Amino acid sequence: MEGLRMRRSPFLFGLHAKPRLRPVLGSLLFIVLISTYLWASNARLRENENDKFMPSLRQMAEVMYVLSYSPQELQDGETGVVAKAGRIFHGVMSSKFFGDAVASVRRISLGVGGAALVGLLIGLNAGIFPGFRAIMMPFLTTLSYVPPLAVLPILLIVFGVDEFSKVMLIFLGTVLVISCDIFYTTEKIPREQITTALTLGASSLQVAYRVILPQVMPRLLVLLTVCLGSAWLFLISAEMIAASEGLGYRIFLVQRQNKMSIIIPYILCMTFLAFLMTRLMHKVIAWKYPWYNDDKS
Repeated sequence: MEGLRMRRSPFLFGLHAKPRLRPVLGSLLFIVLISTYLWASNARLRENENDKFMPSLRQMAEVMYVLSYSPQELQDGETGVVAKAGRIFHGVMSSKFFGDAVASVRRISLGVGGAALVGLLIGLNAGIFPGFRAIMMPFLTTLSYVPPLAVLPILLIVFGVDEFSKVMLIFLGTVLVISCDIFYTTEKIPREQITTALTLGASSLQVAYRVILPQVMPRLLVLLTVCLGSAWLFLISAEMIAASEGLGYRIFLVQRQNKMSIIIPYILCMTFLAFLMTRLMHKVIAWKYPWYNDDKS
């Protein structure tokens, strides 16, 4: 009887073993969350149609339409489908929402991209060359204890409130994580590969950048997906303190007026952008490094 009981799949949580149910189970919590919000929003709006705390989907769509489309006047003589499409295109490109999204993506791309390049060079060379490791690792280990957000006032004083200070905050918040992880990943590579390459006549730089570098590149891409979460946090913090455009700036601007009809879509937009970036990294890994398995690292 006990053996029969052990062979049975647990009720509910054992359903994951059935492939046909996985999409349903994966969307279950999303359906519950959305349904609960719609029910609560409808209840609050029935009591107070001017309620701002839980706006309806229609209210959010109307507000986002205003922010996502800035109509431009057609030039004299422009008629037809092409002119209308051009007006819509220029309207979207000059909208507040598009400008905020582009500004935030630009900042996070520069910050994380720069951190990836510098972190890769530091971690790779520290993992291979003992002298470079002795110089860099104690310094990096000490800096890793400094909260990046605590450095933001210093960055604003030194670099001002322009783009560079925001990019530097994202850079400083992610470069140490990337450097240390690449260092440990490099150390895990069998030393026999380095010995063999040197025996075959490879120079130290050839060992570093032709033997070791291709093996740590997929790990770097995985690290970028991990660092995106903290990078968005640093970006929003910087934009809330000193910015004239950006997703975080717009949220901070309207939060005093309790405009949840703007805040919620902007949060969803940031979530969607982070999801797209993460999926892009995974696609690149699967395409360029099909042999890589992150479970090994």
